[in-house]
Amino acid sequence: MFLYPDGTLVIQLINFAIFFAILNVVFLRPVGAAIRRRREYINSLVTDYDAHQADAKKLREEAEGVRTTARRAAEHHIAAARAEASNEAAALSAKYAQEGQRIVEDATNTAAEEFDAARTSGDELARQLAEMMIDRVMTESVA
Repeated sequence: MFLYPDGTLVIQLINFAIFFAILNVVFLRPVGAAIRRRREYINSLVTDYDAHQADAKKLREEAEGVRTTARRAAEHHIAAARAEASNEAAALSAKYAQEGQRIVEDATNTAAEEFDAARTSGDELARQLAEMMIDRVMTESVA
């Protein structure tokens, strides 16, 4: 019952070769091609993903640069506006301080003039008042 090489072994080997050739044409090559296409598709997705990730990172960095530049420009404009407002406030303060000083000086001069006028006309008013009182006393004493 040992296996002895005889004619059936050769036919079985030829049968196996034909079966393997048919199996290779019908199943192994199409499945291998499908697996290869699928692997290429997956590799392309990974490559595309990596490329898109790199692009996204680059865009994020550019956006951060634009934000930083805009922030600096805004801070510069705000600082310039504050300085301008401070200068305008100082100019207005000086202007109104001078105007207030002028008003005080005018009021002081007017008060001094009125005081001097009252002092100089005081003697005249006192004389007129005295004359009026004398006239009244004289008219009352005559009546």
